[in-house]
Amino acid sequence: MPLPPTTPELYEATHRPYYLWWTQATVADLRAHLASEDPEERAYWLGALLREANSRDVWLFTTVAQIREDWPRVLRHLGRSRPMWAWLLDLNGEWPPRHAGVE
Repeated sequence: MPLPPTTPELYEATHRPYYLWWTQATVADLRAHLASEDPEERAYWLGALLREANSRDVWLFTTVAQIREDWPRVLRHLGRSRPMWAWLLDLNGEWPPRHAGVE
């Protein structure tokens, strides 16, 4: 059984999550950003979620499959949490990524 969220207010669309401290975004805003057609917008907000939120709150908004799918774009937004998420999901956390033909 998964752990409950750190606060039940994270189920409320109008609540301003603690992990979006630098913006006025609400839970509904975050969900909209994470569902955006623009992959760069999704990556920024998914990276913010992974970087700033308690890991038990992350799963209210995304899945392992979604993180894996967006990983190449999300990677640059993770900061010091990059190694943890790479290890947890068995993904390449190397930053900056190596380009073909560059040693």
